[in-house]
Amino acid sequence: MWEDRFATPDYLFGTEPAQALRDHADLLTPGATALAVADGEGRNSVFMAECGLHVTAADYAPSALDKARALAEARGVAVQFVQADLLAEWPKAWTGAFDLVAGIFIQFVGPDARTEMFRRMAACLRPGGIMFLHGYRPEQLAYGTGGPSAVENLYTEDMLRAAFPDWQILRCRSYDREITEGTGHSGMSALIDFVMRKPE
Repeated sequence: MWEDRFATPDYLFGTEPAQALRDHADLLTPGATALAVADGEGRNSVFMAECGLHVTAADYAPSALDKARALAEARGVAVQFVQADLLAEWPKAWTGAFDLVAGIFIQFVGPDARTEMFRRMAACLRPGGIMFLHGYRPEQLAYGTGGPSAVENLYTEDMLRAAFPDWQILRCRSYDREITEGTGHSGMSALIDFVMRKPE
């Protein structure tokens, strides 16, 4: 499905980073290592690289990765793009390798697969590392301006807190905002930002 969606000359979600990533630019420490999970066409990983991070970006769709590489080249930054099935085994070299793991609009899985994905994302972080999640809340279904149609794929504050019970919650914010991120995300949206620190 995602290969079909990305197989177009246009950038489905635009070439600028999610506004939430700009909002949390203080997390983007130059020289830090970062993993962008299900990064699609590269808009967020390229922005992180522009901020001076050493970025690995993973996605399943070859057409998305082709556009991501083109975007990185056009912006003059280096990103390590990896084609990976994020519902299968993750590279062992990622274990404990990153200072920051970002999952931005990665709500393509239901609760069971999400639990496993969160576990793998956590394993990629070094102790004391930061995880940043950004996505839609259930109220998004009424807006209909992007995101999954399955309510169980959407985030609530209680669900995210329960998923990381021993972590230090740095920021947890639910809000509505008008966004324009390509044709894929456009219009008033019900959003949530969740930032946490992995236990030492």
